[in-house]
Amino acid sequence: MGAFGVAAGGWVWYLKRAFMPILIVSPTRVEAAGNKPKVIEEFVGRVNNAEPRVSVARMRSPGGWVEPGQAPEFDEYTIVLRGVLRVTHRDGALDVAAGQAVLTKAGEWVKYSTPTDEGAEYIAVCLPAFSPGTVHRDPA
Repeated sequence: MGAFGVAAGGWVWYLKRAFMPILIVSPTRVEAAGNKPKVIEEFVGRVNNAEPRVSVARMRSPGGWVEPGQAPEFDEYTIVLRGVLRVTHRDGALDVAAGQAVLTKAGEWVKYSTPTDEGAEYIAVCLPAFSPGTVHRDPA
C-alpha cells in the first residue's frame, strides 16, 4: 500500500481516470426567454453536466426575436456562427455578424435580439455558468 492507502498500481489507474477526456454525448434543451421561440442547447453547464464554473450553449433565434434586458452576474462570450445578433447596451447597440464575437461583462445591462429575417445561430460561453438566479432579467 502507498502512503494514501492505494496500492502502487492503483495510482496509475486513478491518474488515468482523473485525466481522461469526457465525451458530452448530447446537449440539454433549456427554456428560453423572449417574444418568439428560441432554441438553447446547453452542452456544458449547471443543467447538462452540473458544471458551475462555465456554461457553453448553442443558440438558434428566429428573425425578430427579442429577449428582456438583463444585468447578469457572469461574463458572456458570444460567437456568431450565422446571421446577426444585436446586443443593445446602455450606450447604444452592436450588431455582431457571422464570424464575429462579443464579450459582455458581469453587471453590464444588455438586451439580445435578432434583427434580420434570417435570425441567428451562435455559441454563448458564460463564466461562471449561466443560472436563472444570476441573470437578473428586467421585469416583464
